[in-house]
Amino acid sequence: MLAVITGASRGMGKAMAIKFAKAGYDLLLCSKTIAALETTSEFILAEAPGIKVNRFAADLTQKKEIQKFADYCNSFGAADIVINNAGTYTPGNCIDEADGAMEKIMDLNFFSAYHLTRMLLPKMIERKSGHIFNMCSIASLRAYKGGGSYGVSKYALLGFTKNVRLELMDYGIKVTAVFPGAVLTDSWGDFDNSQNRIMVVDDIANMVFAASQLSPQAVVEDIVIRPQLGDLD
Repeated sequence: MLAVITGASRGMGKAMAIKFAKAGYDLLLCSKTIAALETTSEFILAEAPGIKVNRFAADLTQKKEIQKFADYCNSFGAADIVINNAGTYTPGNCIDEADGAMEKIMDLNFFSAYHLTRMLLPKMIERKSGHIFNMCSIASLRAYKGGGSYGVSKYALLGFTKNVRLELMDYGIKVTAVFPGAVLTDSWGDFDNSQNRIMVVDDIANMVFAASQLSPQAVVEDIVIRPQLGDLD
């Protein structure tokens, strides 16, 4: 079994990599820097000895680098799990954000998933199995002030997810949109979560893994998971 995960060196990506590794999946992990991937890989191997952790550093805002990563993945055969997790958040408003902000965030949050999925699909379609998870966001479901290009990129990712879900159902390939609310990752800086106000990365990893373990005739189309006390605005 083989799981491809982008944005895998930290946060939710790392947590999902650990979860699948412990279940016996070999991993194909991608992040921008090899040093971070190596640190994460060492940690995973300590947690799940015996599995294979393959690392590939790539800037997923660049289509040529996405293609190189896809070619590397395809050399191992069809992926069983693909998790499009690479992304970034920059606060701002569409009406006054810096010129180029939209293009920059769309390249990573949307186009990396769009291109990588399309590049991995031929082998998955040939085998007629696999499961794609696109890490959307609560921001895919409602706009909020300061969301700007980030919100637009997550709406786009949701639209793509819905389309490929429809297009791939006859090939036995499942597609799931994941909508996390606030999760304690590096982007929250020194946020004090001593009162458990927001979720932890294992909450997301556990839900994604559970959705991947259903029978071939069942699919979880949407995973909406948010803090018990509601969203933070």
